[in-house]
Amino acid sequence: MTDFARPLTRKRESAALAAVDRLVWGMYRYGSAWVLAGMLLLVTLPFAAPLLMAAGWTGPGEFLYRLYALFCHQLPQRSWFLFGPKFTYTLAEISQAAPAADAWGLRVFYGTPEMGWKVAWSDRMISFYTMTPIFGLFYMLLRRLRPIRPLPWRLLVLALLPLALDGGAHALNDLLYGISASGFRDTNAWLALLTGNAFPAFYKGDHAGTFNWWMRLLTGLLAAWSVAFWFFPWLDRVFYEESSLRQRTHGRDEPDQPAVFSAEAQ
Repeated sequence: MTDFARPLTRKRESAALAAVDRLVWGMYRYGSAWVLAGMLLLVTLPFAAPLLMAAGWTGPGEFLYRLYALFCHQLPQRSWFLFGPKFTYTLAEISQAAPAADAWGLRVFYGTPEMGWKVAWSDRMISFYTMTPIFGLFYMLLRRLRPIRPLPWRLLVLALLPLALDGGAHALNDLLYGISASGFRDTNAWLALLTGNAFPAFYKGDHAGTFNWWMRLLTGLLAAWSVAFWFFPWLDRVFYEESSLRQRTHGRDEPDQPAVFSAEAQ
């Protein structure tokens, strides 16, 4: 290598190292925003599956169903349908379109042009997984207005308990009775007895407006709120401390201090 070429090479290497350093610094300084963006992408893709199916792009749509089946049972009677006349369907209505389908057959029943196409995960996953980054967005906005401490872990556990109980009851019901309409969480006869059977249409089934549907929605929302307001403040702490460490070792300006740390300093 000539003496003339060496300075050019060193300049390129220096520029590359500077670019990497800026990238790493940006990831530390805006780490929570990057994590939130990734989570939002993850929870948005299940809604793309029915959109692709309705558009006739069945290959990509079925790929998303298979991908998210790794995280969710995708039972259609506990899912939301888009591009059809109804938002949810009863097990009896679905059985007419997918006759003699067992539990696996129901999982891979994505819908029909007449019924619409189900979202690629169930309503419980929508209320919990989808709403966690949505509450994360609320946290990001609120922390600009006032200090926000992480949710105490005892309150986090308390908020997650209803989801665990409701989900556990459904899992036990399916284990004992299979996918039917005769399990204790399918009929909710215990609730009908306690309330004098005052609302007959409220107790049975999984479709919108029933007890099971409301429980999945509300317990998922409560859990999503608690996880978001526990997780994101702690995530801010981690990235702030890493940014401060890089500032001390590289001589950069002090990073912006998240509101959560201002609250702890008071």
